[in-house]
Amino acid sequence: MKKERITILGGGESGVGVALLAKHLGYDVFLSDGGKIKEKYIADLINHGIDFEEGKHSEDKILQADVVVKSPGIPHETTIVQKVLQKNIPLWSDIEFGYRHCKSKIIAITGTNGKTTVTHWMHHLMLKEKPDTVMAGNVGNSFARELIRLPQPEWYVLEVSSFQLDDCHHFCPDIAILTNITPDHLNRYQNRLEYYIDAKFKITRSQTEKQTFIYNGSDPITNQNLHRCSIKSKTLKFGYNNPEFQAYCDEKKKQIHIQLNPQNTLTMTIEQLALQGRHNVYNALAVALAGQVAGIRNQKIREALMDFKGVEHRLELVMNKEGVDYINDSKATNVNSAWFALDSMTKPVVWICGGQDKGNDYSELDEVVKAKVKAMVCLGKDNRKIIEHFKDIVNVIVEAKNMNDAVVLAYRLAKKGDVVLLSPACASFDLFENYEDRGMRFKAAVKAL
Repeated sequence: MKKERITILGGGESGVGVALLAKHLGYDVFLSDGGKIKEKYIADLINHGIDFEEGKHSEDKILQADVVVKSPGIPHETTIVQKVLQKNIPLWSDIEFGYRHCKSKIIAITGTNGKTTVTHWMHHLMLKEKPDTVMAGNVGNSFARELIRLPQPEWYVLEVSSFQLDDCHHFCPDIAILTNITPDHLNRYQNRLEYYIDAKFKITRSQTEKQTFIYNGSDPITNQNLHRCSIKSKTLKFGYNNPEFQAYCDEKKKQIHIQLNPQNTLTMTIEQLALQGRHNVYNALAVALAGQVAGIRNQKIREALMDFKGVEHRLELVMNKEGVDYINDSKATNVNSAWFALDSMTKPVVWICGGQDKGNDYSELDEVVKAKVKAMVCLGKDNRKIIEHFKDIVNVIVEAKNMNDAVVLAYRLAKKGDVVLLSPACASFDLFENYEDRGMRFKAAVKAL
């Protein structure tokens, strides 16, 4: 019997993970990358006898596939993707392919901001009582790569991006979490916010009344657009100052309350949370509520909310040098995420920002920048837009073309009692491989001062 043929577009972690799982499952596998594949991934492909190419897309081989799996970084507008669609070959994301071969229960997290922290925090919580829980998706190893392990765990915790959800058709997590929606990646969505919103809501597309959808009831864009999709799953809300939500923060009493039902109630003070700041209160509420849905005892949820260590590149204190705090928030790749970072600062800020603009509206930052920022160091290939916007708001604005120069300039601008904050509000791809690379270079430059 002829093997089913699968073509994978993209030779990064998600694409190679799919190739390895497909080979393991007995597919006829071909992987194509229009650019250069990293050596570690080439080694994976060779060691498993997987046919691949780099630096080109051979249409005669690609278009013979029974199914094509596209890496999330490849836009639909790409010529080869358009030809796949024109031939009516099924086009899936790595998450969709993985889901079709998964027997475990899934907690999936998406949203513009907070999803990485929520994913790590959720995994940390689940390990308290479900020690075989695996974290994957848009963080760490790809979902497909993890699915090769035997036996499969009881639970997967997945971070899922809008790009991955774009090509999901049957993906149905047992618990779906939507942290929030703010304008982001609009350059991939024809500068139409509604297209980006629709992508996020695809996390609920295949859910039934047997599954649960947890969302931010205090997030205006989410609430204004619930009507755009037909949600069949059980819906639960988290947010601020609304006792009708199943998880909420009472700002006056400085307490959080999580109550899945009257027999299952957890109350804590905000000060007890391992991570501080309004954005982390939202994150904690989402995690705790999902933990109750997953059947984790409140005692273990409380422990997890109190002893979580945080996520690298997300408001990470690198060091204090000469009375100045250096904070790595490279994960802040959009305006809203940078807003939360700046808002949480209690000292004058020398702000390192900039990068690849994604159609950003910087006006959302005007008030918090006026209140918090004493100087800006703009780091990017083209800083004109961000400088033009803030030139009448911040007195001192300088430019840097690499991370070492940016950190040295910030060091010179900062005084004892200040904070140097890398919170770019932009993507990293103009100067760096990704936000992790940007954050690691920041930390190395700070330690080299």
